[in-house]
Amino acid sequence: MNSFFKTIIAAWGAKKLGGGCLSTILIFILIYVALGQCSRTPQRAAVLHKPVPAVSNRG
Repeated sequence: MNSFFKTIIAAWGAKKLGGGCLSTILIFILIYVALGQCSRTPQRAAVLHKPVPAVSNRG
């Protein structure tokens, strides 16, 4: 996810859910980190595997 949109969504959520100054900041950080985790791809899925050529037993 784009960092700009992640910031906007986290700020909106923190404004809606936060009560005071400190809780708003903590909620912003939690939402921002959660949105960052959602967009991560697993390391194995990012690796492209090349097919292995078949070995023939012709003699």
